[in-house]
Amino acid sequence: MPYWRLSSVYFFYFASLGALIPYFGLYLHSLGFLAAQVGLVFAVMQGTKLVAPSLLAALSARFNNRMHLVQLAALLTVLSFSFLLIEQTFYWVLVITFAFSFFWNAMLPQFESITLTKLGANTHAYSDIRLWGSLGFIATVAGTGFILDVVELSLWPWLVSLCLLAILLSSLSLKEKQIPVQQGQNNSIISIVRQKKVIVFFIVVFLVQASHGPYYVFYSILLDNLGYNETQIGQFWALGVIAEIVLFIVIKHVFKRVSLRLVMLMSIFLTMIRWLMIGWLSSSLVALLIAQLLHAASFGSFHVVCIHLTHRYFQGHQQDKGQAFYSSVGYGAGGMLGVFVAGLLWEDLGETGAFSAAFLMSAIAFFLTWLWVERGDNQPVKVELDEFNPL
Repeated sequence: MPYWRLSSVYFFYFASLGALIPYFGLYLHSLGFLAAQVGLVFAVMQGTKLVAPSLLAALSARFNNRMHLVQLAALLTVLSFSFLLIEQTFYWVLVITFAFSFFWNAMLPQFESITLTKLGANTHAYSDIRLWGSLGFIATVAGTGFILDVVELSLWPWLVSLCLLAILLSSLSLKEKQIPVQQGQNNSIISIVRQKKVIVFFIVVFLVQASHGPYYVFYSILLDNLGYNETQIGQFWALGVIAEIVLFIVIKHVFKRVSLRLVMLMSIFLTMIRWLMIGWLSSSLVALLIAQLLHAASFGSFHVVCIHLTHRYFQGHQQDKGQAFYSSVGYGAGGMLGVFVAGLLWEDLGETGAFSAAFLMSAIAFFLTWLWVERGDNQPVKVELDEFNPL
């Protein structure tokens, strides 16, 4: 098993995420973009998640070696992003963001599938490999902040470009033979998504992911306005991911005692608390630190439950489609709406208005979950962490 080669791709992919997401808003703000413009750029980046993974998955059926497709996507990602070194006008940035994020968002689901294929019966090793993605994120989210304290923010695109180039280089040592797919077992997906419980579940996923919009776009800008430097901003982001990693270590013990429904309700409730703390108590360092620790709930445990419910709803050969649909509805559609709304609200209402809107979306999700999601299911479940994504 090519443990280190697989791990290196995860490490550099999420290293690029750690260098990109926390500082992209700061960079755009330094270019003089308005809040609505920043929100639109992030909406475009989230919106590519709606279609890019599915298109690459459909195209992969024509490739005998699927790693060639991943490597091509990695190459086009770094080439597309590199144009940001040349021109930084608003409409040019929109085009660049669409191009690089399309290929960047498309490659990970395909590589996840390749990794699981290579592991075969050794799926217990998946969490050990995937953990390197979390470590890559922490390394760059903190390291980038430290570097930007020393150099000009205008040099930030070079740091991201290096991380994207590292994805391509680390992928070149891998190859993967396509496995033929059995036919005639993929006709029931429509009947699954028509079920009331599945519809409500995806509405909840949509709302919770949309509520993260102000956080992903404006959290770093908020910290900057409060007087924190780039190193400290990186440390805030790293704290949230560290809390998330700890959750993935301990959550299997939690699931031995409580149901998926209860964990989902608690996750959304803590998400509501988190947005209120950031929106209304941002002047308090203690409140900001507690709010970052709650990332373990708002993203970590909520994501764990969603992965398992998706597995429960989409059986057999429908599981891949179910997971793709979960990603598209939540991180694609929900993420796109969330960052767009946040951009509209931030200019006039600031963090209080934007994060209050996030609280409202989470509250609606909590209400829907309480009424319909897995109602009557109070049984603990046995959980295998190998199925989870730490980020």
